[in-house]
Amino acid sequence: MKVLILGSKGMLGADLMSVFSEYEPTGVDKEEVDITDESAVKAVIERVEPTVVINATGYTNVDGSETKEGFEMATKINGLAVGMLADLCEKKGVTLVHFSTDYVFDGRKKGEYKEADEPAPINRYGESKFIGEQLLQQKSTKYYLIRTSWLFGKHGGNFVSKMLELAGKGETLKVVNDQVGKPTWTMDLAESVLNLLIEARPFGIYHLVNEDAVSWYDFAHEIFEMTGVKAEVAPIGSEEARRAARRPRNSVLASAKFPLLRSHKEALQNYISTL
Repeated sequence: MKVLILGSKGMLGADLMSVFSEYEPTGVDKEEVDITDESAVKAVIERVEPTVVINATGYTNVDGSETKEGFEMATKINGLAVGMLADLCEKKGVTLVHFSTDYVFDGRKKGEYKEADEPAPINRYGESKFIGEQLLQQKSTKYYLIRTSWLFGKHGGNFVSKMLELAGKGETLKVVNDQVGKPTWTMDLAESVLNLLIEARPFGIYHLVNEDAVSWYDFAHEIFEMTGVKAEVAPIGSEEARRAARRPRNSVLASAKFPLLRSHKEALQNYISTL
């Protein structure tokens, strides 16, 4: 494989660079290439001549996406840029790996969401990601569309680091207890992507998440138990949280097409040991 990783300095991108190190990947980030600039992206692809492009870029401000300006930016980066990238890769016969989210679903399903379930986003961030999914599938035949959820990792802000930071202020932490999903370590996700490519799995949609569903509230308790940090955590409902964007109550993804990853608790323990 000759690998090009877009968004190489982000939380997921940095771990992808590490996991794919034996293939000497070329990494570019937003300071070097604007993912929405077709000529710039095309120039990088032509210079590197990759056999695989991994798109780890993304506009991730869920609440910010609810504003007019935020949704326009989310649509450009999470949606239109993905279609453009898919078109460029398809013309050159390059395999494209792209990441999407549990937020493309509305959370009303009883049970886990499988790869074939129809998306129905309830917030604008989810809408922007679904636009990217649709354009990818329309314009590419050699793609891996990977949905994942609740990412935490060493190279970026996430729920784990936020909880530990807030705990240091000595205040009672109010955490929602009616949203359930599968927290996923970016290192485990990156290793799964490598295995997906090495094993030459059929192209299509894959759900890659660490196992065992949990609420944000219970996840917070796990974080403090494993770190030994003392913190008061109070459960609240989604309405009380008063976030600009609605979140799906059920964000639980089922991995039906790839061997299950390990428990998020084991992954969390490994992640904490790296801090």
